[in-house]
Amino acid sequence: MFSNDERFRLTKSASNDWSTDWVHARQVAAEGAGDMGWNGGLGCATQTFRTSPLEFKCLTHRGETASGKPIRRRGLAIRAEVNYVSAEEAKQLIAEGYTVIDVRDKSQFDRAHIKSCYHVPLFIENKDNDIGTIVKRTMHNNFSGLFFGLPYTKPNPEFVQSVKSQFSPESKLLLVCQEGLRSTAAASKLEGAGFQNLACIVSGLQTVKAGTFDSVGTTELQDAGKAGLITIQGKISAVLGTVLVCAYLFITFFPEQAEKLFPPTS
Repeated sequence: MFSNDERFRLTKSASNDWSTDWVHARQVAAEGAGDMGWNGGLGCATQTFRTSPLEFKCLTHRGETASGKPIRRRGLAIRAEVNYVSAEEAKQLIAEGYTVIDVRDKSQFDRAHIKSCYHVPLFIENKDNDIGTIVKRTMHNNFSGLFFGLPYTKPNPEFVQSVKSQFSPESKLLLVCQEGLRSTAAASKLEGAGFQNLACIVSGLQTVKAGTFDSVGTTELQDAGKAGLITIQGKISAVLGTVLVCAYLFITFFPEQAEKLFPPTS
């Protein structure tokens, strides 16, 4: 029986030159057809044939026969990597047969989404009514919900199962979200579940130029994440800025009229 240390070893010849012995090279590894390899010994190579699962015989260069037990080999598993692409590359993947899965929450999905995509949210709205959830939801709605229009959510426990019920592990899937974080997390979950052909758009749909994809909704894909007071902040700032500039110009060029309209309070 050959040990792991004997597989590759250096043997010193009579002339003191070092040479590498190739102990074993697997040449047949499929359909149980048997293994064939080469065993080295002091500068010479011998051919081996496996005769049963428990033993093998080795025919040496001298015509002698040696027997032993085969070495159990470990199989190699190749793990697929998630492919991170730009919007233009994502468009090409769709043309090549990739299916789009939108993992955003329902509110963002309803504002705008890629036509003919599947919606499987990674997070769903948290409607639990325990005391802790009610307090957190109220705080969230009065800040993030009010200013950014973000719903109070929780992880979707059925996410992986929902995808597996609709697609096989060999399916080509392009995962999209608004900023790229949720799609990355979703890809990690699906990769762990055995899916092999996964892709994500770097930085999400917010980087997509108008017209890149055929979309459905009331706004552009890159703007689907904007909601709440932040969407009208620019308009409010513009109106307020205009009023202040006009007031400044009025006071500067018409000081007497301004003094009559705005008399000092002292």
